[in-house]
Amino acid sequence: QVQLVEPGGGSVQAGGSPTLRCASSGFPSADFCMMWFRQAPGSGRAGVASIDRLPGTIYADSVRGRFIISRDDAKNILSLYMHNLIPEDTAMYFCAAARVTTLGFCPGWQPQDFNYWGQGTQVTVSL
Repeated sequence: QVQLVEPGGGSVQAGGSPTLRCASSGFPSADFCMMWFRQAPGSGRAGVASIDRLPGTIYADSVRGRFIISRDDAKNILSLYMHNLIPEDTAMYFCAAARVTTLGFCPGWQPQDFNYWGQGTQVTVSL
């Protein structure tokens, strides 16, 4: 049974540096692209950061330089190190997984490109 579980999240003051983690099971995570999405109230689900098999990373412009995505395939853990949070980072954060392409890249950056999803964890940034 495929599972993605994201403990953590919570309320953080602006400027804070929490870490989100996603524990996966039921599939060979090393063969998968892993990604973080977020969804703010009234908005669609948007890509935050992805990490492929190489591992190569891609970041949304809004978080580049502040967030770092990493993966530990031996432990099946995906992490998102968040720094210098601002209120605009307030959202429900989701981890997602999709099988990589034959070249080892992520298949895309849209929610429909991903097969497996965590339940989400709320991050609220206050001034």
